[in-house]
Amino acid sequence: MKVYRLKNPFRALLILACLLPLSAFSAKPKPKADKRPNIILIMADDLGYSDLGCYGGEINTPNLDKIAKQGIQFKQFYNVSRCCPTRASLLTGLYNHDAGIGDMTTPQNDSGYRGYLGKNTVTIAEVLKGAGYRTAMTGKWHVSNTIVQKDAQDQMNWLNHKTEHPLFSPIEQYPTNRGFEKFYGTIWGVIDFFDPFSLVEGTKPLTTVPNNYYHTDAINEKASEYIQELGKGNAPFF
Repeated sequence: MKVYRLKNPFRALLILACLLPLSAFSAKPKPKADKRPNIILIMADDLGYSDLGCYGGEINTPNLDKIAKQGIQFKQFYNVSRCCPTRASLLTGLYNHDAGIGDMTTPQNDSGYRGYLGKNTVTIAEVLKGAGYRTAMTGKWHVSNTIVQKDAQDQMNWLNHKTEHPLFSPIEQYPTNRGFEKFYGTIWGVIDFFDPFSLVEGTKPLTTVPNNYYHTDAINEKASEYIQELGKGNAPFF
């Protein structure tokens, strides 16, 4: 067996030292995984504090109890007794009058009762989206001014799908203009579970639904679809 000896070991080391950085730069570094948690926030109307098992309720709620156990469970909190003000506080972290919704969504001549989330309020979706989160929402929005027709008959014709109009609230107040990339649900508060009025996807009104449509099932299925879709990406989602 022949043994080859290097006449100039220093030169060989110099060549090797030059090659190492080249090989290091030629390999693209893998993007670091975002370790920030995904956030799933559920708000239910007319739900009492002690209705859930995780808060001592007698009703068996194993799935919600599991979510509570794996997430953060609040023991001290306050919510307003009406729907819209509670939603306004939850979305902005502000006292509901500061968010502009001291009552419902009919505008009044007062900044605390303008009936929508103003431009000076920032939603949690806008904050998280700015921080790199993907954002989506399903269900009831109900924190924007309600567009109504000029008289009761026109309003009834609209509610019964005899006439169509493109918007249920000013477009700048829709969820997709307040931090949510995707939205499926109702802009108004009152709905028919089998034929929901003010149903939109994004900003597009959905004027027809399948014969077997039931709103609670539909928004649950869409929420699961959003979670599956956004969960495939590298960014966390809200």
